[in-house]
Amino acid sequence: MTTATLVPQLRKQLQHHTSATALSLSLRECAETYSPESRKARTSHAKLVKVGGPGPGGVRSHNHLLNAYARSGGDLNSALQLFEEMPLKNVVSWTLLIAGLVRRAFPLQAVSLFSEMHRSSSSIRPNEYTFVSALQACSSLDSNCASQVYALIIKYGFANNTFLVNAFLTALIRHGMLEAAALLFDGCTHKDIVSWNAMFAGFLKFACQDIPQLWNKMIRQGVQPDEFTYATVLSGLAVLSDLETGLRVHAHLVRSGHGSERCVGNALADMYLKNQRLGDGFRAFEEIPVKDVRSWTQMAAGCLSYGEPVEALGVIAEMRRAAAAAGVGLNEFTLATGLSACASLASLREGEKFHSLAVKLGGGDDVTVNNALLDMYAKCGDMDGALMVFRWMGEHKCDRSVVSWTTMIMGYAQNGQPKEALELFQQMRAGGGEEGAVGGGEEGAVKPNGVTLTCVLHACSQGGYVEEGLRHFRSMRRGEYGVAPGEDHYACVVDLLGRAGRIEEAEQLIMGMPLKPPSAVLWKTLLAACRVHGDMGTAKRAARHALAMDNRDPSICVLLSNTFADFGNWNSVGAVRKRRIKDDDDDDDIKKMPGSSWLLRVH
Repeated sequence: MTTATLVPQLRKQLQHHTSATALSLSLRECAETYSPESRKARTSHAKLVKVGGPGPGGVRSHNHLLNAYARSGGDLNSALQLFEEMPLKNVVSWTLLIAGLVRRAFPLQAVSLFSEMHRSSSSIRPNEYTFVSALQACSSLDSNCASQVYALIIKYGFANNTFLVNAFLTALIRHGMLEAAALLFDGCTHKDIVSWNAMFAGFLKFACQDIPQLWNKMIRQGVQPDEFTYATVLSGLAVLSDLETGLRVHAHLVRSGHGSERCVGNALADMYLKNQRLGDGFRAFEEIPVKDVRSWTQMAAGCLSYGEPVEALGVIAEMRRAAAAAGVGLNEFTLATGLSACASLASLREGEKFHSLAVKLGGGDDVTVNNALLDMYAKCGDMDGALMVFRWMGEHKCDRSVVSWTTMIMGYAQNGQPKEALELFQQMRAGGGEEGAVGGGEEGAVKPNGVTLTCVLHACSQGGYVEEGLRHFRSMRRGEYGVAPGEDHYACVVDLLGRAGRIEEAEQLIMGMPLKPPSAVLWKTLLAACRVHGDMGTAKRAARHALAMDNRDPSICVLLSNTFADFGNWNSVGAVRKRRIKDDDDDDDIKKMPGSSWLLRVH
């Protein structure tokens, strides 16, 4: 039986055959239990109908029932119907329904109901709870709505209510109005820790560089941070790589006793990892009493970014051993991190294990995992494996983003298959689906980005497709791809021309490029081509230009020295090796870093 049929029967039943107080207690209980199907609410509602009405405490009983419908995972329509049929409503009635609409993600309807409340009755004034729900609804709509509600807050004398100021702060920040939020925050005389946390959260999202200043201000005013403050501040300092402030926050954290909070421990470890302090990051990680998947994954990712892929795999292996006891499972980010570590090590065997694990855990539909798989197979030299994953993505309607296509194109270019790379680029632009196409699939065309075009030009250089490479480069300069040529694109074209022996044309391209001054990378690329084709004059000019840009780069001297040695010009070789190059006034020694290699032991 629905509310629409129950309510009319209330007027036909006998009057008050049971205690209204008992019914009110029953209705309050069902509101607090959050019954998924609202069964208790319906049962209590039926009893209310049976006894003939809510009794002397009518509005209160109706409000308890309204709360039950609005708060539980049950029937919001019944709440609306009940609200319409209530003979008497007070501010609690309106507030309960507005809050219920906000909670169930109907912000527009909540604001409409708030407006109706404001218009319909001058005797019912919104209270602070009504305003909070209205501001929460406005947070999902537009900033003008929140400002209008706040104007009413001031009108009704709640301007100094910290609870409402915090709600308005949150609404402003959600709309990106950080400057207005800061003005409100500075003018508030009754700030609490929630106010500070709201501002820290806003700075973290829109202006990380201001977090250290706000932290110092908070400490000077003697405000005690809580775990959310520490987590937010440390996350912002991680983004800034601000180790100095991070160390001060850590010291304050130790004194406060919040170090055992997992969210704080994760943020602290991340701050050290982003500052390339792997040892300190591990110590912070070990102090987290109960680690979650984020704890393990960010630690593995930190090892990887620090240049320790073996350590990253070790962290993931330890995570898997601890998973059974702690109930922590790998997610898509963990799998992607593990695959990236395997790619860094060119360890196909370990990468295939992660591939099997991804299939077992159901990560095959995640674009991040699939792109990491493509990168792993490509960097391990197994383009057949990469193509298998790429085609599987197309056949199963998985998202093949520009990153997916670019990874495949670069893989082919770096593994000696430039023809396949260029064919795949054409398929990418055409949208795929042709019979016998390299990548298979039937999705629409994907727009290349700057990295894609760098890979295409690199493939042309590797395959000796000079005219095709120049055609793509000219198309970029005309704006046909929507990407203006950058330094990497020019370097690829210089390499393309240099490999073809068109040294003079490559030099002219560098001298005429709009990006000034040309970087040392471009001149080093030209210098390498000069060595291959024996152009000593251009080699000397390229070396001078390169050293003018970076006079501490030993590779420039090595290239020039080897070029002289190829032609038996030993006097010049000696001059270069003694760091006496004409027009160079820097007498400091340049030392070449020794080469190194690694061995991976798989247990």
